[in-house]
Amino acid sequence: MSIFDNYTRKHDYLVCVDSDGCAMDTMNCKHFHCFGPCMVTEWGLEEWKDDILTRWNEINLFQMTRGINRFKGLAQALAEINEKYTPIEGVETLIDWAEHAPALSNDGVAKAAAECTDPHGRQCLEKALSWSKAVNASIVILPEELKVPFPGAKEGLAAAHTFADVAVVSSANRDAVDEEWTTHGLLDHVDIVLAQDCGSKAHCISEMLKFGYEPDKVLMVGDAPGDSDAAEKNGVLYFPILVNREGESWKEFKDIALDKLRDGVYEGAYAEDKKKEFLRNLGG
Repeated sequence: MSIFDNYTRKHDYLVCVDSDGCAMDTMNCKHFHCFGPCMVTEWGLEEWKDDILTRWNEINLFQMTRGINRFKGLAQALAEINEKYTPIEGVETLIDWAEHAPALSNDGVAKAAAECTDPHGRQCLEKALSWSKAVNASIVILPEELKVPFPGAKEGLAAAHTFADVAVVSSANRDAVDEEWTTHGLLDHVDIVLAQDCGSKAHCISEMLKFGYEPDKVLMVGDAPGDSDAAEKNGVLYFPILVNREGESWKEFKDIALDKLRDGVYEGAYAEDKKKEFLRNLGG
């Protein structure tokens, strides 16, 4: 049975909200403490650690590739490291897999490694899997004080929930989303949680539209190009939570954006301004 089978629409409006880096201030800490450092350890890159971690964070947090799939981010980072610092054996195989694989997941990379006939390529894919598992393990033990909502996020969700159905639409692990949102009381203002196990963000929004929401009454709230793209593919509205301006963004969402959505005047000049602001924020 699909999670959508148990869902009932209650309002004419729908607000979809991403988790990591949008509602939850968890994206930076996961990359600062887990993703980048685990790559340095897995490939023995300690000699160039500071520069490599700075570049990792640029790719994954502070430019238009923000929110990129972990394996695509890894392939891009290792390709640059191979060019600039030290050879990464088999990196071409990883790059090709990340570009063309139907499923960029631990199971996907394990299957690719098992089927790879080139020993260097197989080793690189196996190391990518080892890295990904290490990342997951390190995220689990992050201190709770590092996994908190952005200022204003809870208040914004509560305000939206007074007239709209609210859906979490995230590519994060479901257990992590459930734990983090429950701990901080965010799930009190949510009707459905659509996480990694439900498919892509675009797919999840598409499924929600089947309940009869009109696209101009659906707003996706996100912080990365993947969120914006998911909204655009479905013809729904988009509100950006700007990097390093998250509290300010959530205040505007609560005080201005929701009124414009409810009054039917979000689309047009305001939506265009938000799009331009979003692109400027990430250097797009």
